[in-house]
Amino acid sequence: MTVLHETPPAAPSGTPPAALSGTPSGTPSGGPPGADTAPRWTPVCAYTDLLPERGVCALVGRHQIALFQTFDGELFAIGNHDPFSGAQVLSRGIVGTRGGSPVVISPMHRQAFSLATGACLDDPAVAVPTYPVRLADGAVEVSAP
Repeated sequence: MTVLHETPPAAPSGTPPAALSGTPSGTPSGGPPGADTAPRWTPVCAYTDLLPERGVCALVGRHQIALFQTFDGELFAIGNHDPFSGAQVLSRGIVGTRGGSPVVISPMHRQAFSLATGACLDDPAVAVPTYPVRLADGAVEVSAP
């Protein structure tokens, strides 16, 4: 499923687990010093639309973002762009763990990216952006610059 809307979805009927937010390292766009830098949250889909260990792509502003829900209900949002192939494919990758941390394996050249930090575990010089993600009234929301 590819989610390409920025309007709030219908409220889901299920009740998601309490601990849902991954460790975000992305930051919302900031203005000049002293400007309001509060995150802008964009609803992208209902929590119940996500399947555990399966990625989806959402267009938030001008950013393609890959969203993932782990089996324990935790949510992660990373950039969808695979820096090795140049393709927007990370949402189609294989989700698993490496060293106990959640990862997605690129479907193109098989590099592993940490869902928590965006770091490439196969090439420490490469990373993809991560974005804050939260659950609000049953909707998954992402903050992107």
